[in-house]
Amino acid sequence: MNGDQTEEKRQQFVSESKIEPFTEMSAEPSTEPSVGSSVGSPAWLPYELQIQSTDEQSDQSPEQQAPEPLGGGVKSIPAVLKITIAAVVVIVVAFAFFWEFFYAGGQGYIAGPRKTGQRQESEETQDHSPPRNRSKVQDALSDLDWVEQAFLPINANSRPGTPVKKVNAIVIHYIGNPATTALQNRNYFANLEITQETSVSSNFIVGLDGEIIQCVPVDEVAYASNNRNGDTISIELCHPDETGEFTDETYSSAVRLTAWLCGQYGLTSKDVIRHYDVSGKICPKYYVENEEAWEAFKDSVAAAMM
Repeated sequence: MNGDQTEEKRQQFVSESKIEPFTEMSAEPSTEPSVGSSVGSPAWLPYELQIQSTDEQSDQSPEQQAPEPLGGGVKSIPAVLKITIAAVVVIVVAFAFFWEFFYAGGQGYIAGPRKTGQRQESEETQDHSPPRNRSKVQDALSDLDWVEQAFLPINANSRPGTPVKKVNAIVIHYIGNPATTALQNRNYFANLEITQETSVSSNFIVGLDGEIIQCVPVDEVAYASNNRNGDTISIELCHPDETGEFTDETYSSAVRLTAWLCGQYGLTSKDVIRHYDVSGKICPKYYVENEEAWEAFKDSVAAAMM
């Protein structure tokens, strides 16, 4: 049998018996795991050594077997840091609460009523009472049962809140609208906060029936006497008709109030003047046109002070 036939027979035998042909083993042992072998146990190791390696791995705890996470893992937040964060949150919440209810709150405990673009608050709910640091004269006025206090709201047109440092005179005026009441004129002054049509007011208004309403505290400026607003107290008198003559009730209350104020400030009847004496305006009309009636009024004030 020649060589070619012999080789052919050998290949047929190998094919039928499914025996792998002999290949020369590499000089370097393979590190790839074989089928059925454990990870990390080279296939070229003896079977007993592979079993031993597998047993050593199975004896390790899950913590030891688990791979280390990247970056060393997430560590727990220290207790001190947690307390600090909680404290900051509490401070922020407390500050927001304080700001809302004491500075920007609807009641305006510190900053005052919240502005709305129209009027800050309604006439009925807004507090127009004088601040606590009032003069002794203003405090004494609060105790008089014959003077009604209905203070105007603080505003640029009728009650600016400007303090009067010293009172040197009492100025008598008359209301420009005949047959109007003290309350009507007081409300007109208050409404100037909204209309802003002019700037005018008075510390007091004496009505047709002798009622007295105080609109502006005596230690604040009222817009009545031009360049003497800063050192005088103004009294407006209502009258029934165009003559400007006052009713007996208005006259009596005006004398009483003027005499009381003069006594409080150490003034005399000579310190009682007309608006006319300040600016030349025909006010009060009846006392400008009737000088004797004016002198009689001042005499009545002097008599009431005795």
